[in-house]
Order: sequence, then C-alpha cells, then structure tokens
Amino acid sequence: MNRIHNFSAGPAVLPESIVRQAQKDLYNHENTGLGIVECSHRSAQFDTVINSAKTRLHSLLGCDDDQEVLFLHGGARTQFYMLPMNLLRGGKAAYLDTGKWAEGAVEDAQRYGDIDVLFSSKETHWDRIPRQSDYAIEKGTRYLHYTSNNTVSGTEFHYRPEVPDGTWLMCDMSSNILSRRMDGSKFDFIYAGAQKNLGPSGTTVVIIRKSLLAQCDPNLPAMLRYGIHVAKDSMYNTPCTFSIYVIELMLRWITDQGGVDVVEARNRAHARKVYDLIDGSDFWTGKTAIDARSLMNLTFTTGNDRLDTTFWQTAANEGLSGLKGHRSVGGLRASLYNAQNDVSVDALCAFMRDFERQQG
Repeated sequence: MNRIHNFSAGPAVLPESIVRQAQKDLYNHENTGLGIVECSHRSAQFDTVINSAKTRLHSLLGCDDDQEVLFLHGGARTQFYMLPMNLLRGGKAAYLDTGKWAEGAVEDAQRYGDIDVLFSSKETHWDRIPRQSDYAIEKGTRYLHYTSNNTVSGTEFHYRPEVPDGTWLMCDMSSNILSRRMDGSKFDFIYAGAQKNLGPSGTTVVIIRKSLLAQCDPNLPAMLRYGIHVAKDSMYNTPCTFSIYVIELMLRWITDQGGVDVVEARNRAHARKVYDLIDGSDFWTGKTAIDARSLMNLTFTTGNDRLDTTFWQTAANEGLSGLKGHRSVGGLRASLYNAQNDVSVDALCAFMRDFERQQG
C-alpha cells in the first residue's frame, strides 16, 4: 500500500527520507552491526548521535552559550509541574491561558506558588491571542509562561511577549518549535514534546539557562532536578535513544532544506493555500481570529457537525488521515508541520473543493 497523506496533530508526519533511513538503521546503524535501538546509550555510537542533536538544535534555535539542551522523559506535561517545582518555589508567576495545554500548565503550577493568569480566551473557546497591551506583568513576578502555538484550538503567538527586567520568559513550544524564526536566546526556558515538529514521541526537549540552575529547588527527587540532568548530559537514566536519534535526523533535514527560514517560508505557503480556500468560500469557516491563526494547526468547520463528520470520514477513506478536530472541541483540523509536503497540502485543498461542490 502507498503511504497516505498524514495531517495528524501528533505523533505527526516525518519526511519519507527519514522514515526510510530509520528503517535501515533499525537493523544496522552506521555499519556498526548494531541497530540504533540496540546500542548502549553510553556507547561512542550513541554519544555521536546525541551530541550532534544537541549542537544542531542549539544552533538552529539561535541559543547562546548560557543555554543547555536536554532530552528528558515524561512529555511536555511533565514540564507543567517540573518547571514551577524547580523555579517557582512559592513565588509569583504569570501565565497566559490560550488553549487546553496552557490551561493544564496553569493548573499544575498552582500547586507551587501564586499564579496570576493575565489573560484567558477560554470563554470564547480559545479563539484568540492577547496583544501585548492586553496584560501587564506585576513587579516581583518570577516568570511569564506562555504556549507559543495551541494545537487544539489552532491559534499561535506571532510575537514574543516582553517581560520586565528580573522576570524570566518561559515557553512551551511543543507544536511550533523550529517552524519559524524564534530567537532562542531571548528565552530563559523552552520545552517541547518532540512528536510534532522534531521527531517521534518519547522525548521532550528542554532548554534551560545554566544561570538558572542555582535558583532551582535543591530538595527535589533526583529525577526532577534540572541540575542533575545538565550535569549528567541527559544521561542520568537511560534516555529514549530512538527518539533522540530521529530528532538528530530531523535537525539534519532542516539544515539541508536551507535552515529555519526556508522551512518557515514553506510552512507559510502551505497554510496560506488552505486559509485562502477557507476565506474564499461561504461553505467553510475558520474557527479562530484571523490575526491569531496557527501556521501549524489549521482549525475549521462546515458549521454542521454531521457534515464535519462526513468530511473527515470520507477524507480518511480516500487517504487523507487525521483531519478530525480534537475530541474536546470537534470540527476539523489539518496539521501542517515542518515535514508536511506540497503534494499532501494540494491533495487536501483539492478534496476540500470537491467536498464543497458535492455538499454545498
């Protein structure tokens, strides 16, 4: 069977070349006689892989010398509590509630300090992003946390929030990391589940300033202390070696494409094709404010639950997978991550046009 068009929100599409390389390396990686999932995480074989992944990610994000790249377990959700557990320590933090996962981060952080939710669009189904002028950060706030792209609702920050001197900037970049130029050196803490833009599930990227490590709570269990993971080079326990291996391939692929700027241009072109189709139609309706639309997760609807269901079911039967909206919000969603290709985007647009002609 030929490969289908994959619009899943994650685990998400990977470049075909990487899937084929991984298939080969599962059996014999770099002619070592060992498959990549069989070699020791402490071997020279894997050491080359993880060091390359760290260096490439650090460079592509534009990080500075004070920032350390980690590959951790537990998904981005673990960082919802691990971050405030280490760095809030009873202080005050500010959060911007722009989606389901941003809300989850707020809920976990409330266990560890005073959380000031400066903005929430929950009442309007998280359909918009605040302007910088919509919120103010109080003096003494330890950090501001925001989710740069909201996978479920389909909104995205198209600016980097400003923070006052003495306040750290923390960001969950799980669904748009390396999808566009975002100067990593401007952040104090970044985290991202790998399974959308960086590779398969199983690893969470964390980028933390080394200068913050002295601020972390020293009395936490060892697995929850950033300082230990930095000191042990993400090897305090056995990391998810296969996921890190694919991340390294993905980072090579982004570099080979011409870097983040080239990938961003393609991502914008892909999103524009679909949004132009939606905006030029009386049949389709976008679910978010136009100025908050995500380049990664495009949410839309026919306005009729039955028709929406017919759309994604028929699309799946015709080889376009993953177009059902998140179960919590319904509707439709097409995820156009870095590895999405022109052929699949064109196939989606063609199917949408055909469906409108038949059902409109």
